Amino acid sequence: MPPASTEASTPVVAAPAAPVVDSRMAPGGPGYRRMSFALFLAGVATFALLYSTQALLPLISDEFGVAASQASWTVAAATGGLALFVLPMSALSERYGRRTVMTGSLAVAVAVGVAVPFAPDLTALVVLRAVQGAALAGLPASATAYLAEEVRPKALITAIGLFVAGNSVGGMSGRVITGWVAQEWGWRVAVGVIGALAVACAVAFRLLLPAPRHFTPGSLRPRVLVRTVRDHLSDPLLRRLYAIGALFMTVFGGVYTVIGYRLTEAPFSLPQGIVGSIFLVYLVGTVSASTAGRLVNRLGRRGALYAGAATTAVGLLATVAGSLPLVLLGLVLITAGFFAGHAVASSAVSKTATHGRAQASALYQSAYYIGSSAGSTVGAVAFHAGGWGGTVGVGLLAVVGVVAITLLGTRAARAQGAVVAV
Repeated sequence: MPPASTEASTPVVAAPAAPVVDSRMAPGGPGYRRMSFALFLAGVATFALLYSTQALLPLISDEFGVAASQASWTVAAATGGLALFVLPMSALSERYGRRTVMTGSLAVAVAVGVAVPFAPDLTALVVLRAVQGAALAGLPASATAYLAEEVRPKALITAIGLFVAGNSVGGMSGRVITGWVAQEWGWRVAVGVIGALAVACAVAFRLLLPAPRHFTPGSLRPRVLVRTVRDHLSDPLLRRLYAIGALFMTVFGGVYTVIGYRLTEAPFSLPQGIVGSIFLVYLVGTVSASTAGRLVNRLGRRGALYAGAATTAVGLLATVAGSLPLVLLGLVLITAGFFAGHAVASSAVSKTATHGRAQASALYQSAYYIGSSAGSTVGAVAFHAGGWGGTVGVGLLAVVGVVAITLLGTRAARAQGAVVAV
């Protein structure tokens, strides 16, 4: 008689589950360096084009016979165009892909950049700059959404910091190059050179950026977009982050729009090339943005925002002095504080949004560039009415707003027993 089967009494040992591998990019992993450099170049092109006329405003004022408040519209129109179109462009990126929209945006922006030097009058120049800003709207929100999808969460702040660092390099190189070129050949040749630089960056960006692996196409239906936007705007944390970004940029936009006028006038009376070189302080922004992740790890998100606001305020007060070294020190502090605050706030938006990340980032970018337009315009008007002290006063009010909103987040966190609110 065969022996009884022992199958029923033998325990079945399940095979160990295969470990889940996160296929997103991380520092040291495949594709991360290419991705970082590609988006760095996109940031360079975006800021170099967006603020290509900012260091040249005194020359534009002279050629067209207009005041600072009128010439400043060549900056405000570009940032305003970006602010208005960043949300629609982010919706296109949800449907057609981040890389596709970023590539198309850069292509149109550099094409307009070729036409800018030939603007016959101030009105035409402002219109071209508005179109250029609208084209560039496809970059900021799509880039941060791309990073949120393709980069591991622990590396996200660092990756976004590198993109923001590219912004600072673009802003710096654009202003420095235009300053020296304009001193020899005029502002039209200067903006043409920036256009050529942007073309090179755009081509390299498209060749280097890895194809997205974690993008899922969304819907272009207006109802879906409106619902997503409503969800983001109903989130108190996101609302505070949007306001903080706008206020930080109000300071930055006002200071750097007007500083050229102050430094070319008495008591400094600096030549255009030297004024352009002042923007080398953007290198400080490159460092502070790229190290924002470490600042958050050390101080926490709210602590990092307080530090950025305090640094900016001290810098504003230092620029009131009649001493050029103190003015330069003030610009260094303003730049460091601004870029640190911006990197912290923008990365917090990407981490907070649980869906529609492109729209969440787009709303931040829209608020951010509305702040830039407001700062450029109001800062120039305040300078016309009350000199440099008027511009500094506008900046200090914006810093107070940043601190007040961050304090509001602190109270909300304590009331909810949370640790993540701003």
